[in-house]
Amino acid sequence: MLFAVSMTFIDQTIVSIAAPDIIHELGLSSVGMQWVVNSYLLALAAFFALGGRLADVLGHKRMALVGTLTFVAASALCGAVPTGGAAQTWLIVFRALQGVGAALMFPAALAVVVEVFPVQRRGRALALFFGVAGGLTAVGPILGGWLTSWTWRAIFWVNVPMAVIAIVLTLMAKIRNTPRREPIDWVGAALVAVGMALSVLGLQQAATWGWDSPATWLCIAGGLAVMVLFVLFELRSQDPLIKLRVFADRAFAADNAVLFFAMIAFVPVFFFASVYSQVALNQSANDAGLYLLVFFAGFAPGSQLGGRLLDRVGARPPMMVGTAVGAVGFALWAGKITELSLGAQWPYIALAGLGIGLLLTPASTDAVNRAIGASYGEVTGITQTVRNYSASLGMAVLGTVLLHSTTANIQDTLLAHGVPAEVAHGTAEEITKSITGHGEGGGGQGGASGASAEMIDAVRHAFAEANGPVLYGMAAALGVAFLCALLHPGTRVTAESAPAAGQEEQVAKTGA
Repeated sequence: MLFAVSMTFIDQTIVSIAAPDIIHELGLSSVGMQWVVNSYLLALAAFFALGGRLADVLGHKRMALVGTLTFVAASALCGAVPTGGAAQTWLIVFRALQGVGAALMFPAALAVVVEVFPVQRRGRALALFFGVAGGLTAVGPILGGWLTSWTWRAIFWVNVPMAVIAIVLTLMAKIRNTPRREPIDWVGAALVAVGMALSVLGLQQAATWGWDSPATWLCIAGGLAVMVLFVLFELRSQDPLIKLRVFADRAFAADNAVLFFAMIAFVPVFFFASVYSQVALNQSANDAGLYLLVFFAGFAPGSQLGGRLLDRVGARPPMMVGTAVGAVGFALWAGKITELSLGAQWPYIALAGLGIGLLLTPASTDAVNRAIGASYGEVTGITQTVRNYSASLGMAVLGTVLLHSTTANIQDTLLAHGVPAEVAHGTAEEITKSITGHGEGGGGQGGASGASAEMIDAVRHAFAEANGPVLYGMAAALGVAFLCALLHPGTRVTAESAPAAGQEEQVAKTGA
């Protein structure tokens, strides 16, 4: 299962590194390339809930294999994209199909792991699962930089041997397929897919369309309205796609609230740190990947410790410690962001990673343990939908903060260097789009072509300073996650099958 899901996590970050080469060879527009990146995440958000339900109904093993085959077929086709006018549409379509494959695969894979391990040992097992997955998200840029030096098509083809290994291991493991004879709520699946897709689309395009654009708010508000219809429909359905009564379990609701606010920081940090290291620190794409590994150096042991604490004392203590440590780490990192040296920042980057690692496994595992009727795929679909939506929200809001802060800082820098006020703002906007559009450090310098070395250094410093509010925003999100962790009742799931919502008498209490 680790081999299967590893592909999905690598693909969340690997494509951005190869973006300049893809644009150059295929002649894509910058907007088109943005859609190549976003279509994968959009499909993930839209189909996670359905993927979780299909895993429970058709069997976890079967859907893990179906998802893996779908993902790898789409990967191979992405790598085989022809040059010419159809290239952009081809890539967007098959990147979206990759997202569908991942949405089918991940809930099933996680459900297999949950089903195999007894509840008393799930913390350690899922600590390894989420620890490796988080690490591979950080490895994506390094692997992408190395493969792109050969050919950018290899970033898609590398999934083929990994999928073959995953399929062979799945068959060798003799995993039981456990289907259920239950109907699938296709109307609910359509509603949640449309609602998630619309609202996430609005968030993804906010930086391009602008927050004052009617299209942005039409997508966001329209998507949320469809989600409200989905909830109303599910409450009246005899066989709902998602059993919403699981949210009546206070612990489950708290787990998902912690995940929601924590993911505002966790997923976007890979993008912002990668761009920062290339622009402000003037590092190569490969060196930018090493910068991200400092975060993982804290995340990896934090994840393992969080899993062990979950098995011993429950989810509430590690979630509280993790959110607090993470908030402090991001805040201290923000305070050092203008010191353009990894040596000045690495302790705080690792501290931020440690906090995220501590909370991620306990929150995710405790939520899955509380599945109604052992519907592990369904509950995984819920938690992953929450995580993907919050990550999109974090990218949209924090990305907008970065754009505005960068533009303002660079404009002030240009004015200080004698650039006339009537051209300073326009030039600042061009430089900002250049250095943030493709994550290439050279973009910022290209935007100020002909400028002196002093001017370029000033622009780099201005961009570094603009990252401060972004990191403070991540710290604030983790501060809210800490408050959500306080709402967890402190109960532990100790039986083999999780209790139904509200049946707290079947849960052993460790004390709130």
